[in-house]
This record gives sequence, structure tokens and C-alpha cells, in this order.
Amino acid sequence: MCGIAGVFDPLDRSLRPELLCRMLGAIRHRGPDEFGVYCFRKRPLAVGLGSARLSIVDLLGGQQPIGNEDRSLWIVFNGEVFNCVELRAELADRGHRFTTRSDTEVVLHAFEQWGPQGFDRLNGQFAFAIWDENTEQLWLARDRCGVRPLFYTWQSGKLIFASEMKAILSHGGVAARFDPLALDQTFTFWSPLPPRTALEGIRTLPPGCWMSVNADGKVRVERYWRLEFPAAGQETSRGFQEAAGELRQLLEDAVRLRLRADVPVGAYLSGGLDSSVIAALVGRVSSNHLETFSIAFDDPAFDESHFQRQVAGFLGTRHHVVQCSYEDIGRVFPDVVWHCETPILRTAPAPMLLLSRLVRAHGFKVVLTGEGADEVLAGYDIFKEAKIRRFWARQPDSSWRPALLDRIYPDIGGLTNAAAVFRRAFFKRGLERSGLPGFSHELRWNNTSRIKRLFSKQLLASVDACDHPSDALRECGGHFLDALELPADFARWSPLAQAQCLEIKIFLAEYLLCSQGDRMAMAHSVEGRFPFLDHRVVAFCSQLPPSRKLHGLDEKHLLKRAVRDLVPEPIRQRVKRPYRAPITASFFPGGRQMDWMADALSPRALLDCGCFEPTVVAALVAKLRSSGTPSETDSMALAGVLSTQLFYQQFIAGYSAPASLDESDDIKYVVRGPDMPLPAAATNTG
Repeated sequence: MCGIAGVFDPLDRSLRPELLCRMLGAIRHRGPDEFGVYCFRKRPLAVGLGSARLSIVDLLGGQQPIGNEDRSLWIVFNGEVFNCVELRAELADRGHRFTTRSDTEVVLHAFEQWGPQGFDRLNGQFAFAIWDENTEQLWLARDRCGVRPLFYTWQSGKLIFASEMKAILSHGGVAARFDPLALDQTFTFWSPLPPRTALEGIRTLPPGCWMSVNADGKVRVERYWRLEFPAAGQETSRGFQEAAGELRQLLEDAVRLRLRADVPVGAYLSGGLDSSVIAALVGRVSSNHLETFSIAFDDPAFDESHFQRQVAGFLGTRHHVVQCSYEDIGRVFPDVVWHCETPILRTAPAPMLLLSRLVRAHGFKVVLTGEGADEVLAGYDIFKEAKIRRFWARQPDSSWRPALLDRIYPDIGGLTNAAAVFRRAFFKRGLERSGLPGFSHELRWNNTSRIKRLFSKQLLASVDACDHPSDALRECGGHFLDALELPADFARWSPLAQAQCLEIKIFLAEYLLCSQGDRMAMAHSVEGRFPFLDHRVVAFCSQLPPSRKLHGLDEKHLLKRAVRDLVPEPIRQRVKRPYRAPITASFFPGGRQMDWMADALSPRALLDCGCFEPTVVAALVAKLRSSGTPSETDSMALAGVLSTQLFYQQFIAGYSAPASLDESDDIKYVVRGPDMPLPAAATNTG
């Protein structure tokens, strides 16, 4: 795991190694072990690549940048390729010679052998840049599911890219302004839709894509992988036993590959099925004694520590716990926004930040987690909800069909008659649109969109001026589906497959793996690995009939069959409980406001930011402070306002670049071409 950064300048304007050092200084948390800088000049062209390395494989020999045999290809790499051993053997048979044991060098030679067609051979999670000196072409690529981030911008004809936007801002000369449409999307879908980010002009390379740029400035973006499902009724027909056995084998191999490291590997343990399965499989494929890490909450409404201890005891792991209070979450929320680099609508990333700190404090750089299972095996309540509402839509006046919602939301079953009527009216909205592609998620999106009542007139006007405002939601599809580049046969998929695709492309890649995954782990230099997102597992699950995943209202049915000898029965059969963290109570612990909030919510600060109406925000805060049980929507609105204000302060109003690398850091310099001066006391190893 690493952080990468770089510059592609067709007109060679002031590129120096010191510039790359400044960019890397902003992301040294991603790779504090050693650093590397590559600079190439062939007038009028200049190219720079930088790496901040977290050493996990080939600790002594894997320092980047790495070149091929004739030094014509160079790479900086963020992530892991788990099948590098097998690829190395195949490439060696084809005549490639290796000087390190690192997967970084394997990726470089795979590109040398197969070009961009080789990206589909990589089983991993990655973002990398390859520079070809002979063809004068730069290649950027990102893994299939978007586990690892990669951002870029064009500034005065220069391409600037990095693992995090703060490295791009540290380049200097990049104006930081809100993208109004990205904010509108965030307050609808929980995150901007790729390639947009919260900052205007800075883009993210979509998952499963590569981009090339040549010396003439010609840009090409291609998708090398896309999520595919068969047409409804054409899914793979296997018996339960056969399918369960195949899923088990795939997961065991995915775990085996993800244990490859020259450092100890731990695991997160939430107390739910998915992380328990991964921890149990580690015991099956490894003889090493596993250490597990969990979050416990002071608030019993969110705490699952009883189940975590049960699994840890059953598996015999050495277990570590971080205890989270309301105040802990509120205190680190500004740090969460700094690392997320986007406004967020929940506090769930905050405990994950504290958890990665615990992992690092115990000497671990790598953890396996259960993320991805709910997406690929239909574990979320939203899939069951959509199934019930489609069933209800066939007889919209039925009195008993909507009662099935009590099965998945039992905590709202004991409502007063008036509240029950309101709830039924809420879930009945849009039943007539059950045949449209966004039906499964429309309720969530429309409910989240209510937060936009806080938007300022200025922001609303800016959104209206954009080409594709999100009022297309009223069409249950529209422009946002076009932006996602959904397959042409999307409409032929089963309703469950359509819902899974939307969940994976929007929520998983752009929110979960970003805000709660990569960013919170890498804040403390920890690499998360996700066996359920092995592309073979994803492809296998996508071909399954819907009933293998959602059997009636039993989620992840096939997985439960496949692992019934691995996980205690109470864990295997317990009701699905999504990971959440307290929101409003974390900002007002003990009834008092967190210290940093006074500045963030002052009328002057709100006016300076320009995104929200101060009087409406003040009314929301007063309502939440006086409410004993604040609504989820109001709580998310508060988190969204606070995170947007913090984002504005941190990245737009007064971005303060972290310290640059200096002579005390372990920096490898590779300088090629004339007239590219090295920093004082630096040695060119190229």
C-alpha cells in the first residue's frame, strides 16, 4: 500500500523533484516507510512520478519508482496484486527478468507484455501510473471495484494526479472551489458520482478504468472491467450444495491470496456474519495465530461487542477493542473530513478512524475485512425492502402485503396508529414506478434529498445552472444513470441485479470503500483487504439466481449454507444489523456542543461558505438539541452541514499544505534527461 502522485507537462513548465516531494509530503500517512521520485525531461516534455510507500511485500527491495530491464518503463503503484506470484512465474517463462520480489514490478512487466489488456489479469486492489519513455505515453489505472482512489486535474495544460486531492492542492496553482453539482449529488446519493469530486475540476478515475495521455495531450479513457449480470431467468443453474461449495472454495482462495505479506496480517471483527466468515477462513488457510480488532460503543443501541467476543472466543483469536463514546466520535470528526476529502452525511467513518489507530498501535499494517458481502450477496435491508414493495405494487390497496415491512424493520413495528399510517404512506410512495430502473433506491435518494432544504439560494442557483441537475430523480433514472455508464442490457436484468448494481456502483465504490475504507485505514497507514471483492467472487455471485442470494427475505442465503461449519449458529442466524454510529449525540455529548462547532456553524462561517442558509441551519440545530429522539434525516442533515463547513475551511478557504519531504526522509531519486537538477545531497539512482 502506498500513495502516488505525479505531473505530466507537455510544455515542461518548472517541473522539479522538489515539487514531487511537496506533493508526497501531503500524503506521507499513506506510505511513511520510504519515498521515491522520478523525473523525466525530453524537451518540450517533462514527467514526474512520486511514491510514498507502506512496505508490506519485499520490505527491503521494493522501493519505488521501479523500472523495467532497459529502463524505458517506470511505475509508481498504490495497492496490492494478490496473484503476483503466479503472474511472475508466467512472465519469467516469457523471458522477463526481475530485480525485486515486489508486486509493483510484476505489474510493470505485465504491462510490458500485454499492454492495457494485462490489467484484467490483475487480482487486486490498486491505482498506479506507468510512464513509457519510448512512446512518451502516461498510463493511469484503477482497480475494478474502486478500492484504491486516484484523482486528477488539468491545470494550464498540465495533468496533475495523486492518490488524494490534498496532494494535488499541494502542487500549487490549483484553485479549490466547490463543484455545485457534486454537492447536489452528495446530498442525494451520499457521494458525488464519478468522475466528479467535491472540488470543481478535480476528477476521479472511475473504478475498472484506465486512462492514457500522450505527448500531444491526447487523452483516452477506457473501461477494462464492468459489473455484469445475466438477463433475468438466464442465471447459472446450480444446486444449492454445488453453488455453496464453489462459493466456499472461492472465498478460501481469496483469503489465502490476501494473507500474502511480509508483515503480520490481522482482521476486523464486527460481530456480524461477514467479518466472522473471513476471520474463520483465515484459521482454515493459515497456521498463524490471528489477532482481531473491533469497535465497541458506549451507546448500547450501536454496540455489538457481545457478538464480537463470542466470535473471538469461538475462533480463539487474540482480540483487541477500541471503545467509542459520543465525545470520541465528535472529537475526531474534523480529522475524518480531512482524510475523507468530501462532505459526508454520517459519523460512521469516525470509529473506523479510531479502529485503524488501534491496529497500527499494535504493530499491524494489514487487516482483512468483510466489506463487499452485503453488496454481492444481497445482504442489505434495501434489497428486501424493494422486493416487498414490488410485491405490494401488484396490489397497492392490500392491507397485509405492506405488513411484511415489519419483518425487516421490527424496531418500528410498535408504532401508534397515526405513526403506522404515516409509515405506510412513506413506503407506498412511488409504487407505480416499480418497473423503472432506479425503483429500489428512489426512496433513499428522495429522503436524503430532503436535506437540500438547507441549501442556500446561491447554491441552488448554481445547481440549476449545471447541465444535469438531479431533479432527474423524478424520472426514477434519467441523467444520473447515463453518468454511471450502465450496460445496455441493464433493463433485462432481474430487479435484484439492478438494485445490486446501483448499490455497488454508487454506495460501495464512492462512499463505503472511500469514507469508511481506504481513507480511514490509510490515515494511520493501515491497508484493508477485502476477500469478498475478489473479482472472481464478484463474478460468481453476479451469475447466481436471485433466490440463491435473497431467499424469500433471508439475505445472503447461499453464504450461510457455505459456512455453516465455520461460524457459531447464533452469529450465522442473527438478524442483519448494519454498521452505524451515533450522529446527533456525538456532536452534543452530555448536552454540550463540541468546541469546534461554534466556529463551523457561526452565521459568518455559513455565509462565507455559501452553501447553506444560516437561519435554516440554526433552526435545525435548535430542533436537534431539544429533541430526545432526532430523526435520521435531521441527524444526517447536521452531519452534512458540519462536514461541508469543515471541508470548506480545510480545503477551500485556507488550505494549509502539510510539510514537504526533506533530506531526513528516505527518498530514492531517478532523474532522466538533461537539465533536471537534483536537490542538494540527493543521489540519482536512475
